[in-house]
Amino acid sequence: MLAQLQPYWLEFITIATVHLLAVASPGPDFAIVLKHSVSYGRRAAIYTSVGIGLAILLHVAYSLLGIGLLIQTTPWLFTVLTYAAAAYLAYIGVKALGSHGGANAQGSHKSGQLSDKKAFVIGFITNGLNPKATLFFLSLFAVVISVNTPMQIKLVYGVYLALATGLWFVALSFLLGSGAVRSFLQSKGYWFDRIMGGLLIALAVRLVLAG
Repeated sequence: MLAQLQPYWLEFITIATVHLLAVASPGPDFAIVLKHSVSYGRRAAIYTSVGIGLAILLHVAYSLLGIGLLIQTTPWLFTVLTYAAAAYLAYIGVKALGSHGGANAQGSHKSGQLSDKKAFVIGFITNGLNPKATLFFLSLFAVVISVNTPMQIKLVYGVYLALATGLWFVALSFLLGSGAVRSFLQSKGYWFDRIMGGLLIALAVRLVLAG
């Protein structure tokens, strides 16, 4: 396998660098992991991160199958995706705005309040519906990755991107879920919930306006 990958190391390094810059930039994925880390704890944030990472395989799959080209060349289809993502982010944001800050400040939020399955699903949907991720992978497979790159090598790239994304947000979950950071943010629970709700709604509005 290493021998097969050798001719594509430069391409792989380019992909890894571009991906690192993309995943490190704040967006819906970061916002939801931050919210779950503080509101429900490290475990919920980790399951959310795993969902985000696996959703990358969805983007990779439609890019490899050519469905991405259909999305890119069908404006109404991309618009539907954008509005669906915006509606989902707005829904989560409104729920955060309506939460009771007093309970959060007293530390009543437990990881058990958000099941592992639900945390995973929220992470998967948040990334899977993210039109920025759609555009990123369309650009990646159309511009950065050569058309002459074998399918099995592209699959290796896809698995790496999913693992790297998941591990990045898992690491972020550990950092944000640490006692000191979480306690500080929980002490500002009322304001934190509302700031995060406002941020998610702002991201939803930005998606609609950008679309």
